[in-house]
Amino acid sequence: MNSDYSHLEMMVIAASRLLSDHQKVLVGTGIPLVAGALAKKTHARKMKMLMEAVAYDCDPESLPFCVADPRAVYQTKWLPTPVEVMGQYLQGGDIDFGFLGGAQVDKFGNLNSTCIGTYQKPRKRFEGSGGASDIALMAKNTIIIMSHEKRRFVDAVDFITSPGWYCRSLDGRSRMMRSEMGMAGGPYAVVSTLGVMKFDEVSKLMYVDSYFEDLGVELATIEQETGFAIDVSRARPLPPPTHLELETLRTKVDPEGIYMKY
Repeated sequence: MNSDYSHLEMMVIAASRLLSDHQKVLVGTGIPLVAGALAKKTHARKMKMLMEAVAYDCDPESLPFCVADPRAVYQTKWLPTPVEVMGQYLQGGDIDFGFLGGAQVDKFGNLNSTCIGTYQKPRKRFEGSGGASDIALMAKNTIIIMSHEKRRFVDAVDFITSPGWYCRSLDGRSRMMRSEMGMAGGPYAVVSTLGVMKFDEVSKLMYVDSYFEDLGVELATIEQETGFAIDVSRARPLPPPTHLELETLRTKVDPEGIYMKY
């Protein structure tokens, strides 16, 4: 077991590795912003990173606190409005990857960031969608990032804030494929603190694609921390961080530990 880096750092690095040159990637505040900035500063220098409230193709010298932080405009080529980013690019089908998070995710990649319990009488209320539902509906692919806990990885989310592959029909009693409801794209991967999950091409069920073996993660741990039966037969150990990835993350992307909490 290697203790030179954390599960949080590995999660960010694993997410950044899913991005590549010549993509347009829509990032939000927090870990998605860190993952996008890391990719931009290492292996995906030609990737265009968009932030919904301030910047197009940015490469921040200092990590912004949020998507409207002026520090994000460093070296950017254009300062768009949220309407231009979410309308011209997202609704125009020109975003290759959008990042999402939430309180719950289910086996089909549906996300809940609205409430725990019933909508009318929730046990806990969250912030809701913001632009998350728009991203889930209109990005070509979405990457979900969240802590891997049984209470978060559930068989069916309490409320669908951001639709995955199979959604509830309007009558609420059956499931429909997203394409039947006029939605493009869909979830590409779920990156957690234990590994990277993807979705089967046919069934659209979540399965374990890779796991953080170097950090002591075992497939049994992932099964125990997942609230539904998950296929681990295709799982492979994910290569640990390179020196360049860790050095860039710690000294250039988030040296103050704003989100990484060193």
